[in-house]
Amino acid sequence: MTAESIVRALIGGGLIGFAAAIALVVHGRIAGISGILNRALDPDGGSTTFRIPFLLGLIGTGLVAVVVLPHVFGAPVSRTPTLVVAGLLVGIGTTLANGCTSGHGVCGIARLSPRSLVAVGVFMATAMITVAIARHL
Repeated sequence: MTAESIVRALIGGGLIGFAAAIALVVHGRIAGISGILNRALDPDGGSTTFRIPFLLGLIGTGLVAVVVLPHVFGAPVSRTPTLVVAGLLVGIGTTLANGCTSGHGVCGIARLSPRSLVAVGVFMATAMITVAIARHL
């Protein structure tokens, strides 16, 4: 790991934390992406005045980053079918955990939520098992 990649990770993590703090302080909302997406797509999910702009900002920022810094992203590390299966499994996991890594990992742990501490522990253990299986089998 290079010093440059460490600095990028620190900057990225700081920006994620800053965005989560803005969502909480200014809007009174937890920046849990799966919950925001789920409620934005649900006709009975309530007001979308926060959710839709938040999601458009995520997508727009990603698109700008790909155009401005394409060398940072590199080639996909897996084929499309693998990515589709992984995405479906993540979706099932966020449903079972009642939240995702951004909601539990960034916002929940910052609020010392016991449920989030357990959820992140399960996320991490599952990730370790998945990597062990994928790399060694």
